[in-house]
Amino acid sequence: MATDTLKSTTGAGGASGNLRRLLLDNGALTALIVLVIAMSALSGDFMTTDNLLNVGVQAAVTAILAFGVTFVIVSAGIDLSVGSVAALSATVLAWSATSQGVPVAIAVVLAVATGIACGLVNGFLISYGKLPPFIATLAMLSVARGLSLVVSQGSPIALPGSVSHLGDTLGGWLPVPVLVMVVMGLITAFVLGRTYIGRSMYAIGGNEEAARLSGLRVKKQKLAIYAFSGLFAAAAGIVLAARLSSAQPQAAQGYELDAIAAVVIGGASLAGGTGKASGTLIGALILAVLRNGLNLLSVSAFWQQVVIGVVIALAVLLDTVRRKAGATPVAAGTSSGGKGRQAATYLLAAVVAAAVVGGMSFLHSGSSEAKSQKIGLSLSTLNNPFFVQIRAGAQAEAKKLGVDLTVTDAQNDASQQANQLQNFTSEGLGTIIVNPVDSDAVTPAAKAVNKSDTPLVAVDRSVNNADTAALVASDNVTGGKLAAKTLAEKLGGKGTIVILQGQAGTSASRERGSGFAEGLKAYPGIKVVAKQPADWDRTKGLDVMTNLLQANSDIDGVFAENDEMALGAIKALGAKAGKSVQVLGFDGTADGLTAVKAGTLYASVAQQPTELGRIAVRNAVEVAEGGKVAKSVMVPVKVVTKENVAGFTG
Repeated sequence: MATDTLKSTTGAGGASGNLRRLLLDNGALTALIVLVIAMSALSGDFMTTDNLLNVGVQAAVTAILAFGVTFVIVSAGIDLSVGSVAALSATVLAWSATSQGVPVAIAVVLAVATGIACGLVNGFLISYGKLPPFIATLAMLSVARGLSLVVSQGSPIALPGSVSHLGDTLGGWLPVPVLVMVVMGLITAFVLGRTYIGRSMYAIGGNEEAARLSGLRVKKQKLAIYAFSGLFAAAAGIVLAARLSSAQPQAAQGYELDAIAAVVIGGASLAGGTGKASGTLIGALILAVLRNGLNLLSVSAFWQQVVIGVVIALAVLLDTVRRKAGATPVAAGTSSGGKGRQAATYLLAAVVAAAVVGGMSFLHSGSSEAKSQKIGLSLSTLNNPFFVQIRAGAQAEAKKLGVDLTVTDAQNDASQQANQLQNFTSEGLGTIIVNPVDSDAVTPAAKAVNKSDTPLVAVDRSVNNADTAALVASDNVTGGKLAAKTLAEKLGGKGTIVILQGQAGTSASRERGSGFAEGLKAYPGIKVVAKQPADWDRTKGLDVMTNLLQANSDIDGVFAENDEMALGAIKALGAKAGKSVQVLGFDGTADGLTAVKAGTLYASVAQQPTELGRIAVRNAVEVAEGGKVAKSVMVPVKVVTKENVAGFTG
């Protein structure tokens, strides 16, 4: 890999001093070994071949993004746009290959060119426009994400089968994303350690003015550096889309932070001048091991974020300690004997890891826990009262039946949900319950669950093109039609309304919206004057509704695709809500029902989320015990108004 970036300036202080120096100069590797040992000791499911391959797959996209970001950080820059550029590149590939009929090979070239173009724009704004890297790439983050939504019209686009194979395995066991990650890592190491531009990156990061005075064309070098970052982002986007068999316009949100974290954890300094490919790979693996292990240990997704934040802080602290201990930067290619010491270090790490594998396998060999009584539930998000109620119902039923229920939060990220299903499969649970972020994007992960012979139960949303033992859901399309009928009748069949949509690209938003549009056809006197997404969020509902009222102050009604957005709209409407403007929500959450009682929310199409959770667990237990359940269990939706809200239990 790339050359060592730090070299001790102090003499040896005996065996203890050498050990201390080894640990300080290889802090990330030490942390990874400690993490692997800890996770192996705490979970008998961690140190298995399948799970270790899962860790590799789950690290792949972050690592590829992080390799590109390494170039930028080594040169004392920052790139916040890589997640959005990844999503845009994948969307361009899927759109051009399907909607436009472009040959797949050319579509891949277009996707890569899109990533490079975004990087060049970043580099131009920074080098010639004199914008700070933070501002330039933050702008590109927004532009690329917006273009992704524009090109896809807010909906996922299926990926051609030939590209989807990038998410498969070779020989039935070696994941292609891991191979791509290794190849991109080797390219990064070669560029940093063996090329003129790599040495230029270190020089610019160490002292940009000195680099310029020494004859480096700094501006042109920065164009190339950010183009590299865009290229790697495009590669990561293609791999991510292949894993999901579709290009998701909202994919890779927040991945830029993971990429930067991986680089920093791997030993690079945000001040520039230091960093290497091997360190970045180790940083990405640390994040993947943390998430995988914490999932296996049933740690809350909220606490996982806390733990990862602490790890990043500790990584920066270690870098500070290492420097104070006497380590000084070494320019690329100038370390004497560094590669030999590095190879010896990695060999030692491999020996330790092998010893851990053997020891932990022996430790857990006698474990015979009955996993038929363990159930995994992957929810699309817990940042929404509706899904919190599903969890509450599921937990209550699991406690009643005496089964162990593990709940994870996908945070509306289809890739993260795929990782969670992989982790559940590694645990060998009796049954897995999934509430898909998107019905199509979950398909590859669901098929992998099918191959493991683990029963799969879907709740609230269906899983397309995969086998589920049962679907426990309300009909979103029917609910949308009911919403249209209820609001139209309240307005007397005529008037103007606005629609607040859920997160673009999600199946729930598409289904509720299409049902509402279908239902409105029976009421030609109702005119939709505006519709905008507010991402299922109350605050965004307030902001979007406030903006819409500037151009549509005389509206008669509002349909929000969930209660949270409806409550935000009510806040924006003020005294008009429930009087001159009728607001209708969806889900029947506790806060929504309170607003119905108060009269500010005219009605909510209630799905009885608590009941959805209860029935899903009940069916999962039945399937795990070899029983038979109905393929489809429909929990009826119910329009709740002030007249009948008192009798509704949710």
